Amino acid sequence: MEWLNYHHLLYFWVVAREGTIAAACDQLGLAQPTISAQIRSLEQSLGHKLFRRMGRNLVLTEIGQEVYRYADEIFTLGQELMDALKGRPVGRGLQLLVGVADVLPKLVAHRLITPALTGSEVPQLICVEGRTNELLARLALHELDVVLTDTPVGAETRVQAYNHLLGSSPTSIFAGSALAKRYRAGFPKTLDGAPFVLPTGNTVMRRLLDRWFEEEDVRPIVVGEFEDSALMKVFGQADVGLFPAPSVIEKEIRRQYSVELVGRIEAVRESFYAISVERRITHPGVRAITQAARKELFA
Repeated sequence: MEWLNYHHLLYFWVVAREGTIAAACDQLGLAQPTISAQIRSLEQSLGHKLFRRMGRNLVLTEIGQEVYRYADEIFTLGQELMDALKGRPVGRGLQLLVGVADVLPKLVAHRLITPALTGSEVPQLICVEGRTNELLARLALHELDVVLTDTPVGAETRVQAYNHLLGSSPTSIFAGSALAKRYRAGFPKTLDGAPFVLPTGNTVMRRLLDRWFEEEDVRPIVVGEFEDSALMKVFGQADVGLFPAPSVIEKEIRRQYSVELVGRIEAVRESFYAISVERRITHPGVRAITQAARKELFA
């Protein structure tokens, strides 16, 4: 039987969690050479490199990510054992920590995440919203299991992560009943000179629409620009202007905002991604999100 040195595994776990050996030294009260030697011993016993250097920080290799997940479970269970013996409440259960990019429509996020909350093992869901680069930094620190966004990680991103394409959706244009009746006939040429409330210029949707407007020689009147897609829809609901949204949530938008469909633009397709630190997804909740998106939502 092969034996695992759990002291070595503990030191590895703390270094991976803290990001640097120096920070782990403060946590463990040990000298840097001691921790470095213990991690080298663990790597030798496992037969794999667990870290690689990125500047001053240590970044987990793919094998290191897998070992970290097991180590995290081992030491969490150990803490639960101590809590149980001392009469403290236990039962953390499976958690699903999802980072939702602030540019992602909330209705899309809801449709993507919901499949993870069904089945025999329902995780405790923790959702964090923020800018994509901020969420990726937290993903690299293993504070998140997945980041949902409309932009893939590029080569210039310093975080080692993997893009999992969930699917793409054409764009639908919505409006209140008065504007919808006025601009539906003859769509999309009638959009020339039409009032619009649009996402701000830093979003994928806006860049795609601007390119399409230019190609089709359509010049809308931009009445307002919004970073918050939900706020944009509220102004659209009030007939301030027409507004875009992914066709995949068309029914939800019509029902929730009491607006009408003006038309669909098949050429303007927004893609959606799940980003993880794993090439092969192992978390059951993240796996449920990716499978349902590909087989049902974007099929």
